Amino acid sequence: MNYTLHQLHVFLKITQNKSITKAAIELHLTQPAVSIQLRNFQDQFDVPLTEVIGRKLYVTDFGKEIAIAAEKILNEVHAINYKTMAFKGQLTGKLKISVVSTGKYVIPYFLSDFLKQNQSVELLLDVTNKNKVLKNLEKNEVDFSLVSVLPETLQIEKIELMPNTLFLIANSNQQIGNGVQDKKIIENLPIIYREQGSGTRYVMERFIEQNQLTVPKKMVLTSNEAVKQAVLAGLGCSIMPLIGIKSELTNGSLQIIPVQGLPLHSNWNLIWLKGKKFSPVANAYLKFVNEEKKKIIANAFGWIKP
Repeated sequence: MNYTLHQLHVFLKITQNKSITKAAIELHLTQPAVSIQLRNFQDQFDVPLTEVIGRKLYVTDFGKEIAIAAEKILNEVHAINYKTMAFKGQLTGKLKISVVSTGKYVIPYFLSDFLKQNQSVELLLDVTNKNKVLKNLEKNEVDFSLVSVLPETLQIEKIELMPNTLFLIANSNQQIGNGVQDKKIIENLPIIYREQGSGTRYVMERFIEQNQLTVPKKMVLTSNEAVKQAVLAGLGCSIMPLIGIKSELTNGSLQIIPVQGLPLHSNWNLIWLKGKKFSPVANAYLKFVNEEKKKIIANAFGWIKP
C-alpha cells in the first residue's frame, strides 16, 4: 500500500458526493484529474471501491468502509496540524457557520478581518435557505448561523448585527404612478416569490396575509440572486432585501416602488444554540464580532439607514 493523503481526500469527496464531477468542483480540480486519482487509489486494492451502473456512480460496501477509515485518518492529520499551530501560539481550528442565502451579502464583512488576523483558522461556510440553516443549527453541526427571521422552536442566544430592510422592487422600465402606492397595487403586479423555507418568502407572505391581499405567484425561484435577475429581465416584481440590490439601484436598472406599509423591517442576527460549548476558535470569533461589529457596520453598511 502506498496511497497518499491527497488520494484519501479525493476518494472521500467522491464518496460524499457520489459523483466524480461534483467532487472535482468541490476540490477545484478537473474531472480527469479526479478520475486519475481514483484509479490510482483503486489500483492498490483487489476489491472494487466503486462501480458505475447506468452512468451513475455507486460506492461499494468495501468502499464505504475505506471512506470511513479515510475520514478518520484525515481528521487525525488535521488534529496534528492544529496542535502544531497551537504550540506556536496561533489560533487554529474550524469555524463553522451556516447562512441564509441573502446573508452572503453580509457575512463576508464580519469574517474578513478575523480570518486575516487568524490565518490558521479554517472556515466552513454553508449558504442555503432558512430551513436548512436551522436544521444545521438544531443538529449542532455549526457554531453560528446568520438569519433575519429568528427561529421559534429553538432555544438560542444571539447578537443583533444590523437592520434588514425589504422593499417592493421592479425593473426600471416598469411604469408606476407617482407617490406612495396603495397596498392593493401588489395584487395587480406579477410577483416573483422565493421558495418555501426562505426567510424572505416568510416575511413577504406574512405581509400579504396581514393585509388580506390576493397575490397570484408569477414564479418561484430558489435564491434572491435568481429573483433579482428575473426582475431585471422584466419577468415580474418582488419584495427584496435592500442589502442585495445596492449596485442595481445605483446604476438605475432597478427601482423601488413606494407602497403603504413598506418597507418591511427585520434584523440580521448571529445566533447559536443556548448553552453551546464553544471551541477556542468560536469563542475568539464571538469576541471579535462583539468588539468590531459597530466599526464593520459603519464602514461597510453605512449606506443602509435603520
